[in-house]
Amino acid sequence: MRGPYTPMADTQRLRPNARARAAALREKERKREARRRLLIAVTAVVAVVAVIGVLVGIRLAGNDKKSAPSASASSLDPAIAAKVTAVPAATLDAVGQGGVKTLPKAVSGSPLVAGSKPKVIYIGADYCPFCAAERWPVVVALSRFGTWKNLSATTSAAAPEAYPNTPTFSFHGASYSSPYVAFEGTETNTNKRAGNGYEALDKPTAEQQQVLQKYQPDGTIPFVDFGNRYVTSGASFSPQVLGGKSMTQIATDLSNPTSDVAKGVGGTANAMTAVICQLTKNQPSAVCSSQAVAALRGKIGG
Repeated sequence: MRGPYTPMADTQRLRPNARARAAALREKERKREARRRLLIAVTAVVAVVAVIGVLVGIRLAGNDKKSAPSASASSLDPAIAAKVTAVPAATLDAVGQGGVKTLPKAVSGSPLVAGSKPKVIYIGADYCPFCAAERWPVVVALSRFGTWKNLSATTSAAAPEAYPNTPTFSFHGASYSSPYVAFEGTETNTNKRAGNGYEALDKPTAEQQQVLQKYQPDGTIPFVDFGNRYVTSGASFSPQVLGGKSMTQIATDLSNPTSDVAKGVGGTANAMTAVICQLTKNQPSAVCSSQAVAALRGKIGG
């Protein structure tokens, strides 16, 4: 039987309900606070990702800037590029060794490779007239094994340098692709004066510095290492051969086997082709079995 009504009795019955409501409110507030903290954390993460994205974008933009032609170079005329990268095989065979007396020298060392492909390393500088001469046959020879992109046009430094303003290419910012061989070209300086020297451009990699120090400790450039099996240092023919000519005239003369340009550039390119064929195990066969390449391979040996 229910007892008499008293205010105290009602209050006792209501207290548990009040506590429950208070607990529910506290739980609701706790969840709201948890959601607020989660939102703050997510916002912070998004902000960090955005900052990283900006930094990566800046770095990528910096890399693109490095791959652009240097201030001392300009875009290469496509007509010149077409002539230099497609010198007729019959012309190169007719040139043979040409007037070249300095052939690549056989060396021994750990193979230079990029993945599964042998690697050719070139180290030079835009201001150097001997580098200016040697780049022509490097471009011609490697064109027989693959494809160039973004070659730029430049000249060696002005007087009082020897053979001033020799027309040439720059490998800074250029790329090369081939199924047979890899290529790395480094131009350490531009042709623009800076103090007692020239403006800095590319920094050789540790590997490039190592092979240069090993085979050319006095730092003579141009220096070309063919897979650590052959090297050349200095120009293989005199830059004087190119003196007084425009890039268009030089590119045109490459197709005339009796010209001094073809004898210097083409003869050196044949010698370089012969040693690259040694690296690629005579691939492609159409190039490596050519008359001039076969004859020079016998002279170079190694």
